[in-house]
Amino acid sequence: MAEIMSIAQIARESKRLHDAGKRVVATNGCFDLLHVGHVRYLAAARKLGDALVVGLNSDDSVRELKGDDRPFNSEQDRAEVLAALRSVDYVVIFPGLRATQFLVAAHPDIYVKGGDYAAETLNEDERRALQQMGTEIRIVPFENGYSTSGLIEKIERGV
Repeated sequence: MAEIMSIAQIARESKRLHDAGKRVVATNGCFDLLHVGHVRYLAAARKLGDALVVGLNSDDSVRELKGDDRPFNSEQDRAEVLAALRSVDYVVIFPGLRATQFLVAAHPDIYVKGGDYAAETLNEDERRALQQMGTEIRIVPFENGYSTSGLIEKIERGV
């Protein structure tokens, strides 16, 4: 099972990994209702390096991003589920809307986002921080037919 760490802890662990010659991969998201699209995405991200660090939006930031009825699962529950995945090595819950502080601490060699993003559509502060660290940005193709929004719609329709 992966370790759930604070931002300060991942900064130390990332340095240890880099000192050992390991490639650190990072991604982030809400991961509120985990589905097979997430699992495939995280597995693809993990294959790009030696350790995968997942930044997880805090409950407060999910509410700001998705609305007052979200998240469906608490940050601790979401972190534990992510940590149980074979592809995930570390989970870090981060506050606020932007992942910049998490990204600087994780100092990834490769930053991965899903196909619903493009390098140009990443938040400007996050992108700038990644560029300053020399981090490669990779976009993993979107898994058609799998989305949290689609899953919520199915649940609401009773399908």
